[in-house]
Amino acid sequence: MFNLRFDENKCLACETHDCLTRCQYMAMDIPTAKAEMEKLIQGRESRVLHDCVTCYACEEYCPLGNHPFYLIVTRQEELDILPLPSPLIKRGVQMAIPFRGEPEIEPIAGRALNMGVFSMLVPHVQGRLFEDVTLMSTDSRKMFHYFCQLMYLHFGRTSVINERLEESIATIAAHGAREVIHFHDECYGTYASYAPAFGIDVPFKSVHLFEYLYERLGAMQDDIKPLNYKVAYQRPCSSRLSPDKHPFVDKLFDLIGVEHVQREFVDENALCCGSTIMGQRREGSRRFCLELQQKNIDDMKKAGAQLCVFNCPACMQTLGKPVADAGIMPIFMSDLCRLAIGEKSP
Repeated sequence: MFNLRFDENKCLACETHDCLTRCQYMAMDIPTAKAEMEKLIQGRESRVLHDCVTCYACEEYCPLGNHPFYLIVTRQEELDILPLPSPLIKRGVQMAIPFRGEPEIEPIAGRALNMGVFSMLVPHVQGRLFEDVTLMSTDSRKMFHYFCQLMYLHFGRTSVINERLEESIATIAAHGAREVIHFHDECYGTYASYAPAFGIDVPFKSVHLFEYLYERLGAMQDDIKPLNYKVAYQRPCSSRLSPDKHPFVDKLFDLIGVEHVQREFVDENALCCGSTIMGQRREGSRRFCLELQQKNIDDMKKAGAQLCVFNCPACMQTLGKPVADAGIMPIFMSDLCRLAIGEKSP
């Protein structure tokens, strides 16, 4: 069994407790945050376990890299304080069990692009930008063999992740690719953040999609025609696990000639799309989610955004239509980059 590598002495010595005082969904001053963190460290019930919306942001806010969010989720499971109703958790855990036989493991000599459980989004990774990678997990019948499992942080179930993750890692590693580019932030965050935090070995090198796109576009600079759009970026919760890769958002925007509009809910202050908040057990969670989404969209409109750029498929599914209804076109980052070199998006 894998255990979280958490140093309680770092938290006890912390003077700011940014992980909780900076939370956008729980109002806490430093003394309150200190007291609640001590409860979490001791394995006692805390209001944090009930009020956490599982947005991952405290992983980024922690200046010590001590994994407060992973601790919160671990304690939720230990104390049976579930963020979602039990039937939803049970169904979600069963949903991602691999079925319909084993995947066909084709050797990959160079770099691979791992689609995870989003084989249906293969049309969004076509064209010249992706000519030098081999796609992995393109069969929707076998895609759960490549599932990174990190979704279960929203369910308060680190045990499910730890039980299944090694098998997913082994499936990816079996292809033999020297580098694995991950389409989804969640997959990258799994192998770059979660796995090391729990002492789970990852035998391949992971590359963030945005880092890869920046490299490819850099080699095609003569083909880029500035798009001249004003864009907002919907930062996904799992991006909080790899904040060192977030600067590639603005690097890409600069490279393809779009303006990243200045708004309130951006970067470390980004708001959750609300996909998991909607179904949480907290009273009024649905109303809170809708208000949150409206606040986010109003912020985009006020800033003059013409496009809303997504990377997370769940964010796109949750916010894509509301954004479009507000007159802002939703688009995946990969498709936006393809437009800049004269290719059409799906």
